[in-house]
Amino acid sequence: MFDTLSDRLSATFKSLRGKGRLSEQDIDAAAREIRIALLEADVALPVVRSFIANVKERARGEEVSKALNPGQQVLKIVNDELVSILGGETRRLRFAKTAPTVIMLAGLQGAGKTTLAGKLGFWLKGQGHTPLLVACDLQRPNAVNQLSVVAERAGVAVYAPQPGNGVGDPVQVAKDSVEYARAKQHDIVIVDTAGRLGIDQELMQQAADIRDAVSPDEILFVVDAMIGQDAVNTAEAFRDGVGFDGVVLSKLDGDARGGAALSIAHVTGKQIMFASNGEKLDDFDAFHPDRMAGRILDMGDMLTLIEQAEKTFSQAEAEKMAAKLAKGPKEFTLDDFLAQMEQVRKMGSISKLLGMLPGMGQIKDQINNIDERDVDRTAAIIKSMTPAERQDPTIINGSRRARIAKGSGTEVSAVKSLVERFFDARKMMSRMAQGGGMPGMPGIPGMGGGPGRQKKQIKQAKGKRKSGNPMKRKEEEAAAAARREQGAQSGAPAAGGNPFGLPAGGGQPGQDFDLPDEFKKFMK
Repeated sequence: MFDTLSDRLSATFKSLRGKGRLSEQDIDAAAREIRIALLEADVALPVVRSFIANVKERARGEEVSKALNPGQQVLKIVNDELVSILGGETRRLRFAKTAPTVIMLAGLQGAGKTTLAGKLGFWLKGQGHTPLLVACDLQRPNAVNQLSVVAERAGVAVYAPQPGNGVGDPVQVAKDSVEYARAKQHDIVIVDTAGRLGIDQELMQQAADIRDAVSPDEILFVVDAMIGQDAVNTAEAFRDGVGFDGVVLSKLDGDARGGAALSIAHVTGKQIMFASNGEKLDDFDAFHPDRMAGRILDMGDMLTLIEQAEKTFSQAEAEKMAAKLAKGPKEFTLDDFLAQMEQVRKMGSISKLLGMLPGMGQIKDQINNIDERDVDRTAAIIKSMTPAERQDPTIINGSRRARIAKGSGTEVSAVKSLVERFFDARKMMSRMAQGGGMPGMPGIPGMGGGPGRQKKQIKQAKGKRKSGNPMKRKEEEAAAAARREQGAQSGAPAAGGNPFGLPAGGGQPGQDFDLPDEFKKFMK
């Protein structure tokens, strides 16, 4: 959603790199480019004016004029101001002192409230809570049925005593749900309310009546991040008509300009608490302003990546795999490779994971073109192998490759390529597990192979090479004979021998030894 904004801002900061000092013209030019980028991203005009004024004021101050790298200092200022307009610090849910905690969802029809209720329930369940979804949208056709299906997928309970489709009293359902939750030991109640295509008095009155009936601990305003400037207008209307405590952004994975979503926290004074960026139940998480600012500025989001990895990978499995790799590359089998690959897949889309790494905006097109089905094809190839072939892939010959390719529905070349890449990956992972660092960079601690690899790089000293000119070679041989004769007269080891009294080359005739020139200076 923020790709265009990221590209424009990255181009602006690139023009500031390498400047030892920023002039007034440089600051004005950068501010102008940032203003255009924000306006093109559909950020609200009052927010843009405030943002640019703060950036210019700080850019002209001492923190930039005395900085060693002014361009990076301006980037830091823009990052700080982005965090500020996104709400500053991360806002957490407030829980009631006595259960149940009541969370009410409000917003327009089509904003994604019902789906988000399931995602929020799934997220809270993962936090150790027992949420209850309440169907108070009795107006929209099949809204009650949709919430029941979403709740079943999320593995959480649902309270839907009325069929909906215009039948039932949503205020009474909301009031009864709190007592039901107490009786069934649910510590959180999530109330899904009705919406309208636009702001009207009936919508506001119903939402206000439900609010008064259940006294929610949190009222979350769900807004579609793709609807543009109208998102700000709708948020202001709900704030004044019903009131809300936090904002939830849905459909952040869309390709529309998402600047209006960035404006909501600044305009309404209410922070963004959650963000939904996909269709799956787990495509939902708490909103961190600093991490979102980092993504927009192509600085990555390593903290979110680490959190997802910690959820997926167990410490015991990681230690077990490290111990196996430390024993040697042959200990790591294709079964282990498949298990690791499936765990990475559980973390989410490969392109999304790569997008969290710093600097990945420069190869955005390549990341977007990644075929997620390649992981499934690789898994199919490995699962088409026998246990013996997975344990020792070296036994896979031509006929075995043909059988595996037929069983997995792939080409023989794909099977061969997978095995070759597995061998390369196994060597690299084993070397890293043994402390050898990354391969291909010998001689640099932590970046190249271990001591054994460095030894291979030391070439044995060569003896004096013979000239290709017959006349010159004859002169060299005569000079060598004279030196040997002189050494024999001075009590040195006999010609063709060595200091230990052994013949050169193990006694083989015709292998006269001559000390190389580069070592002779140490013998004088």
